[in-house]
Amino acid sequence: MTVLKAAEIDRFVANPPEAGGVVLIFGPDTGLVSERATRLVNKASEGESDPFNLVKLDASDLGSDPNRLIDEVLTVPLFGGRRIVWVKDASSRNLNPAVEPVLKLDDWQTLVVLEGGDIKKGVGLRKLIEPHKRAVALPCYADNDRGIDQLIDEETREAGLSVTREARAALHSLLGGDRMASRGELKKLCLYALNKGRIDSEDVEAIIGDASAFEMSELIDAAASGDLALLDHGLERLAEAGSKASVIANQTLKHFQHLHRMRIDIEQGKNAQAVVDGQRPPIFFSRKPKFTQQLRIWSLTDLERAMDILSEATRISRLNDALGVPVLSEALLKLGRAARARQQRR
Repeated sequence: MTVLKAAEIDRFVANPPEAGGVVLIFGPDTGLVSERATRLVNKASEGESDPFNLVKLDASDLGSDPNRLIDEVLTVPLFGGRRIVWVKDASSRNLNPAVEPVLKLDDWQTLVVLEGGDIKKGVGLRKLIEPHKRAVALPCYADNDRGIDQLIDEETREAGLSVTREARAALHSLLGGDRMASRGELKKLCLYALNKGRIDSEDVEAIIGDASAFEMSELIDAAASGDLALLDHGLERLAEAGSKASVIANQTLKHFQHLHRMRIDIEQGKNAQAVVDGQRPPIFFSRKPKFTQQLRIWSLTDLERAMDILSEATRISRLNDALGVPVLSEALLKLGRAARARQQRR
């Protein structure tokens, strides 16, 4: 089976196959990888935590003893039920020698769940698993707008809270880099607003105001506005915090794509302020002046060049973590200098 598409993944996790198989869950969003692996195992085991049926292994266990996996797969449960082998950190070691014998079996009833990181297409476990008829690969990338809305709805529904449009827009600019981190921030926010009945933009700023997501917004605005001092400071802070360059690059690209769509409206004769005020979902109130300023700085042609630069930075940072930070830094500084030069000319 090939890699499942985004729309198919949630259905698969909610209804895992009854027969045995191998499921590889991988991607740059490690929080989403962990969340989906946990949900899949819980659903497949129906909440049963019998240690004889649910075996948790680390990649290092199989790296030193590749035969351990097939031994566990072929073990018959003593008291019936479904046997599941859950392997953590599967991308940290070469596990092909352990997984290959399992895939060569004619039939097996054990479900093997491999929880990995950002594995490149055509290499390692992906190359081994994706073509196999009894294996499934579930990619986990940073949440898009639809995914963020779904996450917001899940947490606020569970807490019995509503959320204003401005608060939702603010959350869109702050969440999405890591599923577990995003969910944790939302849970804190819901707890804070529990007795109010609804979440508004002031609640968002009060609770998530010092989170790294805000630092990312400030970093993106600094690059787009030509604030080189703030940009240098933001890059240092995000690098020290261990933020993933690929996530930041992708969020910056989305920001410039948003500016490009708005700039098209301006070229058609609309007022910059009216374009910013008319966005749906609405732009968080504290960022509206920054968007208006950036729309006055960047032309359509310049925005297209910026998107090319950011697309390349995103591609490289996803392929090579070691190059991610320097490539992203160079791209953002290039954009920041361009924005500053255009402001000075104006």
